[in-house]
Amino acid sequence: MYAVFKTGSKQYRVEKGDKLRVEKLPGLVGEAVAFDEVLLVGGESSDRLKVGRPTVGGAKVEATILGQGLGRKIVIFKFRRRKNYRNKRGHRQAFTALEITNIVA
Repeated sequence: MYAVFKTGSKQYRVEKGDKLRVEKLPGLVGEAVAFDEVLLVGGESSDRLKVGRPTVGGAKVEATILGQGLGRKIVIFKFRRRKNYRNKRGHRQAFTALEITNIVA
């Protein structure tokens, strides 16, 4: 069984046992998190497919938080030739690592 859910204005296709990184969520390591915005739930066969309009009623994806952290550093460098203008900035996006424990259809 798999599901497509939405969090942080992004959509993720997951199955039970999957590990993924999503945008930062509040919570501590080991806590359970549930996502109610499930857009699609599918089974082993195509006749068990449930498509939401916009979400599937009563469906949710349950997960546990594995960790919180920061991603790779992205360097933003702005430069204007002959104008003595240089601007260097960095950014590290915060994320939450999750493990999917259950999909409730």
